[in-house]
Order: sequence, then C-alpha cells, then structure tokens
Amino acid sequence: MRERNLIKVSAGRLRRGDTDWARVDALTDEDIERAIAEDPDAAPILDEEWFRNAELVIPTKTATSMRVDSDVMDWFKSQGRGWQTRMNAVLRAYAKAQGGVK
Repeated sequence: MRERNLIKVSAGRLRRGDTDWARVDALTDEDIERAIAEDPDAAPILDEEWFRNAELVIPTKTATSMRVDSDVMDWFKSQGRGWQTRMNAVLRAYAKAQGGVK
C-alpha cells in the first residue's frame, strides 16, 4: 500500500458507533437463536451431526506462470487486494461449468 492511502487514527479518536450494547447484552440465548431462525440469510446452526459428517478439505495451490493479455491483468489488479484469488475464482467457475472440477 502506498503511504497516501493509509489513514491513521489513534484509539482515543475512534468513533463509538451506533450499536446499542445494552440491548445486545440483554439478549438471551433463546432470543439469539430465534433471531437466527427467522433470518432467511442466516446460515444454519451447526450441530453435532453436521460436525460428524463434515469433511476437512484443504485446497492446494500450484504456482504457475502464464501469459495473460495486459488489459485483463491490469483490470484484475485494479480491483485491489485479492485479485489473484478473484482470478482463480473466475477460472474455477469456468472449469466447473465445463464439468472439469467439482
């Protein structure tokens, strides 16, 4: 990162935020579980059965050298940090659509 892109803030100048921490502290476990159950975007609560059936998958990465059009490479890099991960995701999506990977 370039120095001009960094913003330095001392701990004494941090904004407090709008969170009502007293309300959060007052929530019971049942309140939290009910809110999760009612949220259509929430992931399911992971139970013992899920962990028994879970399989650890550690992806492996292979270092490679390939020729890519300059404008394509520039575009991915312009997206900021994580551009290689995003480029890999695009390649994976294509390979998956072609039936080449899971």
